[in-house]
Amino acid sequence: MPTEIDPPRAAGRGSPRAACGVTPLGGPHLRPGGAGSAVFLEGGISRRALCLLGVGAVLMPVARAAGSNATLLAAWQQQDEQRIGLLSVGDTSWSVQRSLVVPTRAHGLWAEDGGSVLAVARRPGDWLLRWHPASGRTQWHWIGGDRRFNGHVVTAPGGASLWTTETDLDTAMGRIGVRDAASLEKTGEWATHGMDPHQLLALPQAVGELPAGTLMVANGGIPTLPETGRSKRALGRMDASLVALHPGSGELLGQWRLDDPFLSLRHLAFDPVSGTLGIALQAEHPQATDKAGAPVLAVWDGRTLRAAEGQPPVAGYGGDICAWPSGGFAVSCPRTHQLALFDARAVWRSALPHREACALTSRDGHWWLGGATGVLGDQGEARATSTPLQLDNHWVPLA
Repeated sequence: MPTEIDPPRAAGRGSPRAACGVTPLGGPHLRPGGAGSAVFLEGGISRRALCLLGVGAVLMPVARAAGSNATLLAAWQQQDEQRIGLLSVGDTSWSVQRSLVVPTRAHGLWAEDGGSVLAVARRPGDWLLRWHPASGRTQWHWIGGDRRFNGHVVTAPGGASLWTTETDLDTAMGRIGVRDAASLEKTGEWATHGMDPHQLLALPQAVGELPAGTLMVANGGIPTLPETGRSKRALGRMDASLVALHPGSGELLGQWRLDDPFLSLRHLAFDPVSGTLGIALQAEHPQATDKAGAPVLAVWDGRTLRAAEGQPPVAGYGGDICAWPSGGFAVSCPRTHQLALFDARAVWRSALPHREACALTSRDGHWWLGGATGVLGDQGEARATSTPLQLDNHWVPLA
């Protein structure tokens, strides 16, 4: 039987059906705490809507070779609750192993050594969570009143620290929160040299003159104000960039921009086959025609940052990104219901249809794409047979 673990207080209610990353939702915001939980309080924030992949969106297992089971760490809405949990994916069936109610929509997820996992609230968010699925133990941290989480967290090389993307509400400038991995408390802070930092990634190998471990950050570049939350203001001042930071000091080692200032850099994936970094893009052009035809991928090879070539219109919205097992990149495009495939130079290859495609990941030669009708994978598509789960933006494969 699946194990479902609720926080000691009721979580915030869910939203109606929403496009991926679009619809806001107000409402009360409650904070978990109590027996079995460690709670660190720094401030509060209003709640935002869950990104639904469609009413009736159902998670199903990828059809894979016999004996090749997988576990995915995911976030979803189920009825009126927002949850994170472990999904067991087998050859012909899937099940929720364990789940935990969270107070607002989760966004970035991270698997730690030893079996614990991290989740962080969607931007502008106020909570960071460590969860031990085996025991159910939770550890919560709440960010200070002048900072907000921007939706992603990773473990720094060596494991002693965590890095979180954050925004300084007084200046709207981006920050990297350097946190003690054990306590989740902030021990330092670095500038991201831009606004709206989103996903971050430590290079797994040297790229060009930058050594392995270098911290790469996607600055989305969208100006925001604390009183307007996710509302986009003054897009004419957008300044998206990719930055490389020294992992020990936060020193700026390099910064790259695309020629088109209306392309926001959002999510990152590293392709070990080509040694390049892929960045999923989201277009913010004032003209609808420009937005519709905008590229959804950029690649960085240690020297240059360039946008995709030869791409047909896909509504200018890249939901998630992963390295393709044979090299190159895949970008989910929920607004045109497809998975876009590119080579490592960002040249368009082809597309795979999948309704409301969004959550995307790959590992050990396999890949998983969530959507409204099931999961598309390297062995085909698996369809709905059980309780609907309205899947969120990202998921992470575990051992």
